[in-house]
Amino acid sequence: MKTIQFREAICEAMSEEMRRDESIYLMGEEVAEYNGAYKASKGMLDEFGPERVIDTPISELGFAGIGVGSAMNGNRPIIEFMTFNFSLVGIDQIINNAAKMRQMSGGQFNIPIVFRGPTASAGQLGATHSQAFENWFANTPGLKVVVPSNPKDAKGLLKSAIRDDDPVIFMESEQMYGDKGEVPEGEYTIPLGVADIKREGKDVTIVSFGKIIKEAYKAADELAKDNISCEIIDLRTVRPIDFDAIFTSVKKTNRLVILEEAWPLANISSEITYQVQSTIFDYLDAPIIKINTADTPTPYSPVLLEEWLPNSKDVITAVKKVMYT
Repeated sequence: MKTIQFREAICEAMSEEMRRDESIYLMGEEVAEYNGAYKASKGMLDEFGPERVIDTPISELGFAGIGVGSAMNGNRPIIEFMTFNFSLVGIDQIINNAAKMRQMSGGQFNIPIVFRGPTASAGQLGATHSQAFENWFANTPGLKVVVPSNPKDAKGLLKSAIRDDDPVIFMESEQMYGDKGEVPEGEYTIPLGVADIKREGKDVTIVSFGKIIKEAYKAADELAKDNISCEIIDLRTVRPIDFDAIFTSVKKTNRLVILEEAWPLANISSEITYQVQSTIFDYLDAPIIKINTADTPTPYSPVLLEEWLPNSKDVITAVKKVMYT
């Protein structure tokens, strides 16, 4: 094992896949000359040249469309958005072309494309630069949606996403790019759609994904002091969702708390809640609790932002409530 940053894991995944397959290229704002807005493509222009690491104008609709057309013609593009907030400008290409082309063409066209970049809040960025879009894209048939939480998963999942013959939304976090973690030295991939039990426990299941899962770890450490054992499941992929992993855990713990950085209405945790109560209701010893952001645009004030975001205290309160303590 080696210890590297999240951004380095992303760069390694892209570079290794580009060495393996000449049809893969990277396109987006500042990915080349500037080495990436968050330095996730550092050194790639020098290795692969301007024909495969391509800077674009500030025109998400344009370069998303170029990527989709390129994928229809045998390439495997990686399209980087500086933030998924900017993907809204190009969302027509993602939803109405990339996601639907295979069905609309009767299977004549696969769209092997990855759209990647940071999602959700990252400090004082304001309401228009702090939105989580995982559940938006996960609501679209034809897309796969990946949200890693650590460098090892990021590298293995991104390699799988690049090799996938369908469009993949790969969502990162500005606040995780500097996170360090152990990553295997050799070649490895992690299959899409498979959750991971990050901590085993017996009293309550906590399901989460992305950077907000860190709050679950903090909460579990505190709850352990009260002899409450938490099992933490990292979904890693939110379309498809590994419901079997959740069901198996809840059958053991009989309690479920879901932590998600998203607005409360119609999100990933809402769907998990429905699936669990409709499939294994008899195993539940307490109502499911889901923890989300406040139902407002993201505030700029750091005081309000702290109140708006879920945190470990919210998780502790929820766990104690389902434990009736």
